[in-house]
Amino acid sequence: MLRFISYVLLLTCTTIFTVSPTKADNEPKTYIVQLTLPEGQEFSHPQDCEEWYKSLLSESASISNDKPIMVHMYHHVMTCFAAKMSMHQAKVMENMKGVLSVRCERVYQLHTTHSPQFLGLHQNTGFWKTLNYGKGIIIGILDSGITPGHPSFSDEGVPPPPSRWKGKCEVAGCNNKLIGKRHFQPQTQVEDLQGHGTHTSSTAVGSPVHNANVFGNANGTAMGMAPLAHMAMYTVCYYFCHGSTILAGIDAAIEDGVDVLSLSLGTRSSEFYKDDVSIGAFSCMQKGIFVSGAAGNFGSHGSSLSNKAPWILTVGASATDRRIRTIVSLGNKKLFNGESLNQPKNFDHKLRPLVYPGVGETKDCMNGSLNHFDVKGKVVLCDGWGDAYYKSMIVKAARGVAMILANDIDSGDTISVESNVIPASAVTYAAGIHVKQYLIRPLPLGPNLAIPGILKPDIIGSGVNILAAWHESVDNTKTKATFNVVSGTSMSCPHLARIAALLKSQDPDWSPVAIKSAMMTTATILNLNRHAIVDQKDTRLLPADVFATDVGHVVPSRANDPGLVFDMQPNDYILYMYGLGYTPKHIELITKKKVSCSKSIPEAQLNYPSFAVSLKKGERKTYSRTATNVGVANSTYTIGEISVPHGIKVMLGISHKLTFKSVHDKLSHPQTCRRKHLRVGT
Repeated sequence: MLRFISYVLLLTCTTIFTVSPTKADNEPKTYIVQLTLPEGQEFSHPQDCEEWYKSLLSESASISNDKPIMVHMYHHVMTCFAAKMSMHQAKVMENMKGVLSVRCERVYQLHTTHSPQFLGLHQNTGFWKTLNYGKGIIIGILDSGITPGHPSFSDEGVPPPPSRWKGKCEVAGCNNKLIGKRHFQPQTQVEDLQGHGTHTSSTAVGSPVHNANVFGNANGTAMGMAPLAHMAMYTVCYYFCHGSTILAGIDAAIEDGVDVLSLSLGTRSSEFYKDDVSIGAFSCMQKGIFVSGAAGNFGSHGSSLSNKAPWILTVGASATDRRIRTIVSLGNKKLFNGESLNQPKNFDHKLRPLVYPGVGETKDCMNGSLNHFDVKGKVVLCDGWGDAYYKSMIVKAARGVAMILANDIDSGDTISVESNVIPASAVTYAAGIHVKQYLIRPLPLGPNLAIPGILKPDIIGSGVNILAAWHESVDNTKTKATFNVVSGTSMSCPHLARIAALLKSQDPDWSPVAIKSAMMTTATILNLNRHAIVDQKDTRLLPADVFATDVGHVVPSRANDPGLVFDMQPNDYILYMYGLGYTPKHIELITKKKVSCSKSIPEAQLNYPSFAVSLKKGERKTYSRTATNVGVANSTYTIGEISVPHGIKVMLGISHKLTFKSVHDKLSHPQTCRRKHLRVGT
């Protein structure tokens, strides 16, 4: 049921062309064809552009008996179409006049009752009330679909959509809350069969639902981050999400008139001009649409995140302060805290035999691996984070009575509670080691070497153990108000997208860059107890470093009044990409226009809310940032203490005070970074 927790990159073809194509090479695959308009040519109507696309496709068909099939034609994300064709046809098309690129599409994977209160949002008061709960804002979601009749999508108290909305609903059940539903998947399903899209949508804009719970736990009023906002669902995923389909969803969202786009999907990093999400998001940014993207759940390794483009708010996952506690009691009297959704009241607390099938592939209790073990009436210890529902079904089928699910080393102390069919307890990696040793007898928490000068993820937000709407019952209840608890950056991404929607409702003129800056510059590196955020992937529970949190955890009420923002224009990103070594052709693939760059923005000089600097021993580098006053006129800001790694010194090229005479005034302040000496680990 919860197979979407991790993102895995799948390539439908590993290379586009070979010298001697085999029969398999000529099996039709979906290729994305990017074009450049002929000199001086512009199409006044989409139909004219479509005729051009079809003529090119028809020309490529002349070299084969098998006709290529048009899949999607795009009008906003790029001058482009997607078509099913053989590798040989794709090679012919690549050499046609006006064709910039022909590439095989990539495949992507799908990456509450409490989180609004945890983030400081309370009904009828403060930040939430001031920003009118997101009223009038349209949020687009690209996901696996939605369950229209769910109470979380009731439109009670939600006004009709604004007149700028141009979208449509292709399924019954739309209303003033769910104003759009469009389907781009080749599969025939209409509603959400995965639950992922229903969950992320209700996290974002869900209407209040009282007594929301799973197995009676996490009980409360489930409500999205922008409960009066409108939403549109673009179904682009089934088990996987194909690049051509994602682009079709983004293209439609731009045309329909969304204000914010939430993308809880991703794949391994690549150059921007090869990544469909990066290309589509750039067009959104140019049109003033804020894009929030999940950082992914690949692990704590360098350069392992998704959606790294600087024009996307890349969101990592943090935990909230709620725990659904269980206690694991061993025969040696030692107790370990765990967490679980399924805690039946009639399950007695007597000690039972414990078995661990910890050999090779059997240790994770998957794929029928308990067939050769006697687990009848016993508690089964299983390794690995996630897939608790399937593992519990396997343990139950083998007649086990309960399950302990021990984290692997990468998951550390981050416990994700999931629905299961028998009593179970998820425990930390360290606790799992103790349990195995016994058997054998011898508050927010953090998540790149991605691109020079920019640290990713940008920010972290609530993403662990989030209760939200689900497409079906997981606890055998008869009500339509079905919920589930799910974890991952898929869950944190809509939290940040909706906070962006709230900010945009207050300041419609703020650019996506300004909104991102407001959230990043007001984030915190402290938890609710005013201690440093720790990284649960480190069993020592040390403070999380910047590669896990970047600027820290979002604080919505602060983001509402940042005072200063670091803003940019779309052309700044072009100069930055040129500084990365991208050719004019690479940049054209992203921007849809020819570029000629006489200068570039190097490394950390992009006017980003954070920056990363690489220094050699004795090296000195100077960068500047331009701050825009969005607070009040005649205001002065004092630059506080600067915290840097050992062996690094930062010098300001100005005084520690910035004085602005009016709103929207801009001031630049250079900073010089110098490495005084070389020290291991800095």
